[in-house]
Amino acid sequence: MSALRQRMSELVRACFTGVWIKSYEPDDAIADLAQLCHAENWSLMTWDIAQGLNASGDATTASESVDPTGAVKALSAISNDDTPTLLVLRSYHRFIGSGEVVAKVAKAVTQGKLHRKFIVILSPVVQLPPELERLFVVVDHEQPTRAELQELLGSIATDVNEMPMGQQLEAVLDAAVGLTRYEAENAFSLSLVRNGAVQPEAIWELKTQALKKSGLLNLCRSESDFSSLGGLTALKAFTKRALLRSGNTGSLAKPRGVLLLSPPGCGKSEFCKSLGKEVGRPVLTLDVGSLMGSLVGQSEERTREALRIIDSMAPCVVMVDEIEKAFAGASGGSGDSGVTSRMFGTLLTWLNDHTSDVFVVCTANDVSRLPPEFSRAERFDGVFFVDLPGRPQKDAIWSMYRGVYGISSDEKLPVDEQWTGAEIRSCCRLAALLDIPLNQAAQNVVPVAVTSAESVQRLREWATGRCLDAEASGIYSASRTDKAANSAAVRRRISRGGPSVN
Repeated sequence: MSALRQRMSELVRACFTGVWIKSYEPDDAIADLAQLCHAENWSLMTWDIAQGLNASGDATTASESVDPTGAVKALSAISNDDTPTLLVLRSYHRFIGSGEVVAKVAKAVTQGKLHRKFIVILSPVVQLPPELERLFVVVDHEQPTRAELQELLGSIATDVNEMPMGQQLEAVLDAAVGLTRYEAENAFSLSLVRNGAVQPEAIWELKTQALKKSGLLNLCRSESDFSSLGGLTALKAFTKRALLRSGNTGSLAKPRGVLLLSPPGCGKSEFCKSLGKEVGRPVLTLDVGSLMGSLVGQSEERTREALRIIDSMAPCVVMVDEIEKAFAGASGGSGDSGVTSRMFGTLLTWLNDHTSDVFVVCTANDVSRLPPEFSRAERFDGVFFVDLPGRPQKDAIWSMYRGVYGISSDEKLPVDEQWTGAEIRSCCRLAALLDIPLNQAAQNVVPVAVTSAESVQRLREWATGRCLDAEASGIYSASRTDKAANSAAVRRRISRGGPSVN
């Protein structure tokens, strides 16, 4: 028995006469209810604005009356000898704002307990007016599970050569998780037409479109893994070990995520994208600005909807970039009537309580704008400080981007004392774009460690003793970084001209 049928069976037996089912698949929800009523010998009536009232389960006998209150009146007029009768009102949220409709629905719900008549509103959103809030219970029609998706896949891929097996089947189901039954059916069919077999690539294509339509999340499918990202040795090892072991540690030992703090341009965002490729998980990017709505309560509702979608897409990696800017008004004084604070509170609660296999990577450039409760234990597995790359990391980054932009390995490197990975890439790109040597291209690059030297130093001081080191195992220490930089500078001075004599 499906979760919806199980839940509705309990509510009908307990005589909850007002039920609001939140569903993006009304046809499947009605089919579930029809199966329940058939098995229990209950009566089922349906109404929608296109076909009117259907009191027999056969769409061809639907009445021509499309009056939103007519169906409620018809339910009250039925004599059923106390046999439960369910009236399913499809997309009724479009009419529930009318005072007349609200009054008739409220009367039908309260009187329904006497004769076991049930009002069931089926809608993709929950919009209960104050008069009906205490009369209705809300039920979610969950999206299909992996087992249901596999059953649907078997009904479409009927040939042996079309049906994926083993790891390929798991990859297809991973790609389909989070889709509705209708979307999954379309994705499987498209893959069959395009490839002659069900493969995950076509499913990811439709899944990306589905997320774009929601406007809340984006799906990032990076082709680069950790080998394309220089440095961050300890951070890579920590996250990869946690995610690859998560399937073997039981439901209580799921990885939660990491918070990355660093100056701009040190590779935080690139790390998030390459992490998904490395561990075989999709990467969702949450743009907090897209959650903002113009109506009262809309921003909070869109935040909850985005988190629901994230849960349904598990297992996945979620990236929230520059989170201190996204929730800049969370500590008050933003002039938005507390909207940002409530959104931030919803995110904090979800970070602490979610049980889905979702790994969250948040990045920040300014820790002073984040409340202390954000980084506490059990919201993240670790808080890492990503410092400016050291000499070995810079050499690896130079080698990688010289290969990307076709620059000879014999060409002399510019002085890069305080450069980030982004600045090294910019130098290589400009050299290739303008067809000039790297030393000449470097004249157009001003390091962020120079333009924002004070803020970078403040970050290092704050991270000392508070954050894990992204490069080496253990707690970050600015003094260790400074000593390494000074010793490297001494070695370079000695190699160029020997020690100076005063």
